Amino acid sequence: MPKIKTLSKRKQQRPEGWDEIEPTLTEFEQKMRDAENESTAGKRKVESTWSVMRVHHQRSRYIFDLYYKRKAISRKLYKYCIDNGYGDGNLIAKWKKQGFEKLCCLQCIQPRDTNYGTACICRVPKANLEEGRTVECVHCGCRGCASTD
Repeated sequence: MPKIKTLSKRKQQRPEGWDEIEPTLTEFEQKMRDAENESTAGKRKVESTWSVMRVHHQRSRYIFDLYYKRKAISRKLYKYCIDNGYGDGNLIAKWKKQGFEKLCCLQCIQPRDTNYGTACICRVPKANLEEGRTVECVHCGCRGCASTD
């Protein structure tokens, strides 16, 4: 996840509407700091990054919903947010495609990151899993992001 860029010496102009979404993005930034500083004592090695991935997903989904669903922000403001690291452009691009509307992270669709060269277990629809089986993604802790759920 890229670092959020701050204003440079040239005082880059923020687009119109920034003042309306800035408090929410600042709140996400604080949640991210808390997640990064969270103690990992008593957690498995893979669980230590799940809270960071969850906040990253929520922040990107917030920007996606504002621009594509509610149409509450301008294209210029959307591009500004993506370019400055407030949202993940690649993840948002996947959300626009059919079958990836609920995708939790990009690692879950990369076959090179799995043992058998397939997608992550969280991408399997719940109807195709065993009854009563709890599924948890190793990468981000997702419990199911298949678009058919």
